[in-house]
Amino acid sequence: MTIANRTILYTGAAGGLGLPATLAFLDAGARVVAIDYDPVKVAALNEAAAAAGHDGLTVKALDLSDLAGLRASLDALAAETGGFDIVINNAAIYPSKPFEDYTIEEHQAVQRVNVDAGIVCVQAALPGMRARGFGRIINIASVTLSGGWANLSPYIQSKGALIGLTRAWAREFGAYGVTVNAIAPGAFPTDAEKIHPDPEGYTRFVLDRQAVKRRGSAADIANALMFFASDEAGFITGQTLNVDGGWWMT
Repeated sequence: MTIANRTILYTGAAGGLGLPATLAFLDAGARVVAIDYDPVKVAALNEAAAAAGHDGLTVKALDLSDLAGLRASLDALAAETGGFDIVINNAAIYPSKPFEDYTIEEHQAVQRVNVDAGIVCVQAALPGMRARGFGRIINIASVTLSGGWANLSPYIQSKGALIGLTRAWAREFGAYGVTVNAIAPGAFPTDAEKIHPDPEGYTRFVLDRQAVKRRGSAADIANALMFFASDEAGFITGQTLNVDGGWWMT
């Protein structure tokens, strides 16, 4: 799939699903501007890229909740790199507790990181995409929209918003040669699962609901990202791809 020499802006790029995809993009000859705020994960990403001999990685520790600061930093990065061909809005926070225990400020904080920061990323990238007549925007949604989880209402709300934006942006940006799609990962064994008190019970819960009776791997998400980011996916837009082992069939 053709992504060589493309520049990718990727939030949450050092996470459990992000790091392998970042390395896959680098392997394919793309340049990746990785946005991540976790120093341990960032160090692991830098080490993995260096071990593989990649020099196309730029890592920036930006606070996604500081929208004005994020926009200023992205504008500077766009000027340095010549702009972003591909945006992957992946970073998210996921507090867990009953709905009535959340304050409105906590709802807004989740929306700010999970959705508003993604809007800022697209605002920073779109002028260059429009000028080049090419762009790929990929929003990371979630299987939690299937309704199978309690205590995650701000997170689920944010993922629904990203799917809505995927469709709105696809309609509006298609005339510029820009496609917009979403990927909804299933229940992958990442740090996000640490909120569950019974890991073995949770694994049984997941496998009972999947048609494919294995846990998903980071490569499953990386492959989907590679496709949507590629030239070959140029006639697909406004879609949500469930990469979940057949959990949610819509």
